[in-house]
Order: sequence, then structure tokens, then C-alpha cells
Amino acid sequence: MSLLGHADAWAEWRAAMASQRMHHAWILAGKRGIGKGTFARAAAAALVAEPGSHQPAAANHPDIYVLEPLPATEDDEKKRQDGKPYQLKRNITIDQVRRMQQRLVTRPTLGARRAIVIDPIDDLEKSAVNALLKSLEEPPIGTTFVLVAHRPGRLIATVRSRCRMLRFAPLGDDAVDAILREEAPAADAAARAAAIAAAAGSPGAALSYIERDLAPLHALMRRVVREGDASFALRGALAEAIGVRPDRERQLAAIDLARGVMAAEAAALAPARQSAAIEAHAALVRLAAQAPSANFDAGLLVMEIGGLLASAALPRDAAA
Repeated sequence: MSLLGHADAWAEWRAAMASQRMHHAWILAGKRGIGKGTFARAAAAALVAEPGSHQPAAANHPDIYVLEPLPATEDDEKKRQDGKPYQLKRNITIDQVRRMQQRLVTRPTLGARRAIVIDPIDDLEKSAVNALLKSLEEPPIGTTFVLVAHRPGRLIATVRSRCRMLRFAPLGDDAVDAILREEAPAADAAARAAAIAAAAGSPGAALSYIERDLAPLHALMRRVVREGDASFALRGALAEAIGVRPDRERQLAAIDLARGVMAAEAAALAPARQSAAIEAHAALVRLAAQAPSANFDAGLLVMEIGGLLASAALPRDAAA
């Protein structure tokens, strides 16, 4: 994904690199899908580069070590190698952290610096976080940790206290549109406009909207908020649009989309419905936080999302 829209973050990173006091650990904080992972890899490449020396791409650089969720099964690993869609494990494991730590006892290969990217740190198992903490407390010379965090407030305080925070704001509509034109050139203007409206400043969410054909979900969710769903007909249509057996990524995309719809629609609701909308949005935020590690039944998840959206269509007393 393009790095468009992160000039301030780049300026802060490069200023730190140019100083004599480059912090050994950074948290890249912001909503999912705004380009933090792409930035982390590019920032790592800039950090380890040696003037006058040829540098491999970040994906193949021996001094950039990336921890991210692995394919869920051997079949998924084969699908990844074949360039096919595949499922990921829900967590970054302690074994991955330990393998990374074994690398830290050696010197960097091509220069004086090494970068460890964890994308995202939100997905670390609890035991993996505790193991990582030891490396953050006693970082090897020349090693910088770059930790991508979608929900930095949920990280344990001992991790946050050892890191410098670099915050990423949602992108403007023009920046998201430019990224969509680059990454999804087949999408027409109407599809891009709908994706931008639903994504709330997240180009990753906008791309997911287009690639996963979320336009029908978006339209149905807006109707539920505006009209209610006393007969459950719209929730039935919503379940059909999500699919009988949606994969985990589609489930996450549906939750994020519902949260975005609620936030966008809330401002236009009548005062009597504002409290219910705020409570529903908070519940969707909690649901989104639980989703990456939970094992939701797809049908029940749709009913939960639909019920929360429908609650905003009622006056506060009726929704309670």
C-alpha cells in the first residue's frame, strides 16, 4: 500500500534517525488499515541502510526481521506459496518471538543496525508479550523494535513505557482516493466514493470494501440504522450478504464496517436516538476488539451486529 498521507510520521522518524538518541523501540499507533505496517517496513529499510552499500528489498533484507501471523495450516502455507487466498493464525506465537530472539545474539549482517518489525503487536500471545518484554528491557546494541499497534491502549503498561509512540491519523478523502486509484484501478468512481465514505480515513478498509464487495452490506447496515428492523427482514438480508460461512477476515471487515456506519450515521440521528447510537457504537468497538482472538459463530455474529445497528433506530427509552 502507498505511504501517501504520512508526511508528519516520516518527518518524525527521519529526525530521530538523524539524532544521536534514536529510541530503541517504537509503537506505531493508529486505526487498522491506515498504512502503519507498510510504513514500518519502509522505516526499517531506511534505518538499516548503509550509505554507498546496495540494500535488498525490505522483504528480503537480512537485517529486517518481521513477525506477523503465519498461515493457519500447511494447506494455507501452500496456498500462500501459490499466490492463492489463505487463512492466518490468530496470534503471533511465543515460538516466533523466541526464534527472533535467537537472531539477536548475532551481529547485523550488512551494517551496524537491525530492525525488528512486529505487525501487529496486538496479535501476540500473552506469553509472547512477556518474552518480548525481556528484549525491550535489555535491547541489543544496534537493534530497533518497530511495533505496529491498532489498539495501543490495550498494551500492557510495561511495554508502552519502554517505547516511543508515533501516532498515525486517519487519511483525508483525497489521499484515500489516490490510493484506491493506484491499488484498485478497476473500481469506478461510484465504488470509490462509497468505499471512502465507509472507510473513515482508512485506505485498508476502503480497499477491503472494494475487494470483498461490501457495498451490499454497507447499504443494508445504513437501512437498519435509519429504519430499524422490527421484522428482522433486514437482518436476514444482512446474513445472506455476509455469507453462510464467511472467513475470519470477512467477519472482521463486517464489524469494522458496522462501526464506521454507526459513527457516520450517529451525527444525523434525532436527539432522542443519540444515546442509543453512542451505546451501540461503544458495543461495536468492544466487539471489534474481541474479534481477532474470538471464535464467533457467523450467524450469531450477524444477529449481534444487526441488533446493535437496529438499536440506534429507536428512541433511548425504547432501546434500553
